Amino acid sequence: MGIVAGLDSSSAFTRIIVCDADTGAVLRQGYAQHPVDPKSTEVDPQSWLLSLGEAAGSGLLDGVQAIGVSAQQHGLVPLDEHGAPVRAALVGNDRRAQVAAADLVDALGGRHAWAEAVGSVPQSSLPVAKLRWLARSEPEAAQQVAAVLQPHDWLVWQLLGRPARRTTDRGGASSTGYWSAASGAYRPDLVELALGRPCALPDVLGPAESAGTTPEGLLISAGTGETMAAALGLGVGPGDAVVSLGASGSVMAVHHEALTDPSGMITSYADATGMHLPVVHTLNAVRVLRGAAEMLGVADLEALSELAMTSTPGASGLVFLPYLEGERTPHLPHTAGTLSGLRRESMRPEHLARAAFEGMLCSLADALDVLRGRGVAVRRVFLLGASADLPAVRSAAPAIFGAQVVVPQPADYTAIGAARQAAWALGVSQGSLSPTAPPLWHPPVMEVLEPGEDGPVGHAVRQQYGATRDQLHPGAFGPVPGSYGHGLPGGDPGLVGLVP
Repeated sequence: MGIVAGLDSSSAFTRIIVCDADTGAVLRQGYAQHPVDPKSTEVDPQSWLLSLGEAAGSGLLDGVQAIGVSAQQHGLVPLDEHGAPVRAALVGNDRRAQVAAADLVDALGGRHAWAEAVGSVPQSSLPVAKLRWLARSEPEAAQQVAAVLQPHDWLVWQLLGRPARRTTDRGGASSTGYWSAASGAYRPDLVELALGRPCALPDVLGPAESAGTTPEGLLISAGTGETMAAALGLGVGPGDAVVSLGASGSVMAVHHEALTDPSGMITSYADATGMHLPVVHTLNAVRVLRGAAEMLGVADLEALSELAMTSTPGASGLVFLPYLEGERTPHLPHTAGTLSGLRRESMRPEHLARAAFEGMLCSLADALDVLRGRGVAVRRVFLLGASADLPAVRSAAPAIFGAQVVVPQPADYTAIGAARQAAWALGVSQGSLSPTAPPLWHPPVMEVLEPGEDGPVGHAVRQQYGATRDQLHPGAFGPVPGSYGHGLPGGDPGLVGLVP
C-alpha cells in the first residue's frame, strides 16, 4: 500500500517513525528534543515545529505518502481572529487552574453534573479549566481568544498550511472537558461557562478520515492524543486493559460504549478507532516505590525490588495503603498513606519493601475493579512503564490483578499508533481498507505472565488490603464497603499513619 509515518510530539521530544503501511514494520526513525524545558507549563507552539523539522532531518520522509500526528494531551493553544496564539500554549502539567476547575464543578452543579454532561470532571489539566483560569487571571488575553486548539490539532493545521477549516479527532475532543464521547457532540455552553463567551472549536473527524493533503501531496490523517495513539499502537481491543506505571498510575480499557460515572472516578475518553477508552487514574504509583526506597535507604528501585523478593506474599501481614498524595481512586484528596499490621515479626525492611509493591499494585487493582464494576471486560492486562521490568512487580501483578499480564517490548507505541492511523486513512483514500477497521499490523513482541498457582495468594493479599482500606475509609467507593478488592470486615489494624 505504501509508506507512512507517525509523529509523537511529547512534552520533551518529537519522534517520527516511518513504517510499511501494510505490515507496520519500522523502516527508519527520527528524534529531536524540544528546545524548551519539558517541565515548563507554558510553551511557544513554534518550538514543536522546530523540533519536528529537526526530527525529520534530511530525507526521513522521502517516499512517505501519509502521516499521523499525536501529541501531548490537555494542552490549550488559544488563537486570535487571525490564527495567531494570543499567548504561549498552556500544557497539561500546568496546575494553576486547580481553583478554576473547582469553580467550574460548582458552577454546573457538582461532579455528577459534569460526568453526565461530558464524561469527565474538571481537573486543572483539562482545557476547559485552563479557559476558566485564562478568563480570570488574564482577562485581556482571554478577550482576544477567537478559537482554541490542542497541540495535535495545531500541528496538523500547521502542516496543512493553516487552512480555513481546523480539525481534531474524537480522542482529542474527549480530552477537552467540553465534548461528550457519549453524544459525540460539543457542549459550547461549557466553553462559554469557562471563557465567558463563545469561541470557535475544531471540527471532529472520524477515525479513518483525513484532515487534508499538503501542497506536496502528503495526506494527513485526523491525528489524536498520546493516550489514544498508544492504545492504537499496542493494538489493544475489547477485553484488554492497560496499566501505566508512572509517578502516578492510570488504568484504561477498550469498551463499546462511553461510561458515565457520577463519582467522577472514570474519565470517559473516545479512542482512535470508534470505540471508547474509559480511564481511571491514581495519584500514587511509582512515587510510592521511590518513597519506600528513600525510607529504607536503598540505592534505587532495582535494589528495593531485590529486597522485596526476600519477603513473602502478604509481607508478613503488613498492608500499605499508598495514598501519599491523597488519592483520586478512591476519591480521598486529603488523606495520607497508612501502614497497617505492624507486629514485631513484621518490622523488617524486606516486609516493608514487599508491602510497598503490593500496596501500589492493589491500588491499581482497585482502579481495574472500578472498570469491571461498570461491565468492562478485563481478560488481559498490558503493563507499561520502566517499573514493569522489576521482578517484584512481575511476580505479584498477575495474581493481584487476577488476569494474564503482558509486558510489551519497549517501543514508542504512540508514534506507531499515529503511523497506523495514517495507514488507515491512506488505505481508505485508496479504497483498499474499510473505514470501520484499522489495518492489521504485526502485534508487538510481548512477555506473557500468568497468575498460575499464585492466584489464590494474590486473592488473599487483595482481601487483606481491601479489609484494611474499608475499615479506614468506609464507603470510599460508595455505600457498600468491600465492593472493591474483596474487602473483609474486622481485623487488628495496628495502624501507623504515614505523613505525605
